[in-house]
Amino acid sequence: MSLKSLLLAASLGLVALPAAAMDKAIMVMDPYARVSSPVAKSGAAFMQIMNHGAEDDRLVSATSPAAARVELHTHIDDGNGVMLMREVQGGFAIAAGETYMLKRGGDHVMFMGLKDSWSQGDMVSVTLVFEKAGEVTLEIPVDLEREAAHGGHDHKHDHGDHSGHKH
Repeated sequence: MSLKSLLLAASLGLVALPAAAMDKAIMVMDPYARVSSPVAKSGAAFMQIMNHGAEDDRLVSATSPAAARVELHTHIDDGNGVMLMREVQGGFAIAAGETYMLKRGGDHVMFMGLKDSWSQGDMVSVTLVFEKAGEVTLEIPVDLEREAAHGGHDHKHDHGDHSGHKH
């Protein structure tokens, strides 16, 4: 390769670098999904969302062809020791340079009105929608064998079909 070709390739790489870096501001690590039983009408997905960008961002919604409805949920203690799942209006803030955990017993992506049953090893297509980063589409593996980390709620009981659930 000539010096001229090398310099041209290097300059094109430098021009392309900022666009590529901006596309990678949000990274998703260790995603997995689960259901409570083969006949469950709802399921959930968990993951680590890393914001490598210079600005705070927000996960505002999620969509999936696998379910009639997909919502961002959290667990709230009702004051009597009962944990209730609720949709989070406005989504989850993800600070610049930070990692946000969607985990069992906490914030998660909830699938209601599953169109098919989920089995160990299946893949679920999900699009996460961020306020600034836009859409991030993932193929999330179904992992029914993973244990809950740090004693968190493990979603082993069937929450039923949340499609008519009031928030």
